[in-house]
This record gives sequence, C-alpha cells and structure tokens, in this order.
Amino acid sequence: MQRAYGLEIPETLAEVCDPRRAALLVYDMQAGIVPRIREPDALVGRVIRVIQAARDAGVRVVYSRHQSLPNELAGVFQLRTAMAWQRLSRAEDVQAIFRPDAPAFALLPEIEPLPSEVVLDKLAMSAFVGTSLELLLRDCGIDALVVVGAVLEIGIEPTVRHACDHAFIPVVVTDACGVVDEDAGIRALDSLDYAKMSLQTDVETLVGIWGQT
Repeated sequence: MQRAYGLEIPETLAEVCDPRRAALLVYDMQAGIVPRIREPDALVGRVIRVIQAARDAGVRVVYSRHQSLPNELAGVFQLRTAMAWQRLSRAEDVQAIFRPDAPAFALLPEIEPLPSEVVLDKLAMSAFVGTSLELLLRDCGIDALVVVGAVLEIGIEPTVRHACDHAFIPVVVTDACGVVDEDAGIRALDSLDYAKMSLQTDVETLVGIWGQT
C-alpha cells in the first residue's frame, strides 16, 4: 500500500479487494440471459462461489438486472437495439423480453439475494446508468468494484469502463464472466487490460484472498 497526499493507494490485488473498500457486482444473472452464454452451468457455479466468498468475507454484494420497457415507451435507441438482437426488420414486431412480469427478467433461482443485498434494475448496458450504484458505493466508502456475471462483451465491459470514469477500481473475475462469443470476450478482456485502469483475476485467486480476511 502506498501512502501519498493523505491517501492510501492500493498496489496489489489483495489490497484492492479488501472488504473494507471493495464491493461485488453480480451483473445480469437472469433467466433470459444466462442460457444464451457458453457453458452456462459452469458459469453459475463459479458466480455462486464468488458470492459466497464475498458474503463470508463481509463484502457488500449488489446485483444488476436488465429491464425492458413497453414498446410504446422504449424509444428509438432501445427499439433499434431490440430489432438487431431479435433479428427483426419491423419495430412493431419487437418483444419486450425483459419486462418485470416476464420469466426472462428474473434472476436465476440459484442467485438469490439476501435481505442485506440489493438488486438494481437498469435499461442501459452500464450498471451505472440510471441506477443508484454510484451513490451506493460512494456512501459506503467503496472505491473498488469486483464484477462477475453475464455478458462480458456486451454489458460488463462498458460497466467496467464506466467504473473507471467514476474513479472506482474495477476487478474483472474473468472465469466468472460469461460470454456469448468467445473471440469477442477475449477482445474485451484484451482491450480492458491494454488500458491498465482495471484489474483481472480468476475465481480461485479471489476466493483465496477473501478467505484470508
């Protein structure tokens, strides 16, 4: 740990992931998303392991959940995106897959938040846009954010970049972040690593760190 200008500046992964300064974000582990990724069962097992390690170490845990608005309120960007993802040529044919009453919207039953944890619903890819995530972290004195979930190349990457822009230190648990396209996932990790603003680790290393706290 470096100390300068009245600040403590973490240097190692263990220092960044200290439960006093880090929170865990479980990104979009929803019934309509996880089945679409590669090896979903393996991912679920690894995410559960990270969540349990966080709870045991006293790390705060936050969940994000993607939501769809009714088509009449979705707006231009959301309708265009939905048309592309659903491979449609007419906006009128778009399905609001992640509306709150739809099965796809729910978190997986294996990923059940505790009463001491919170779920933040969002419309954007970044978990910071339109949610109370930044305020929550700031008010709890958190300056590092460990991220697991799905999908790495679609929503986790922009969330990590947005965390950097808000001066949080992001830690991507690479084998607990699911991908739809393996090559796209590799490109996302390489791009994040190139910028040197975030850290990357794996489940075994992170669980070992939190197990020592």
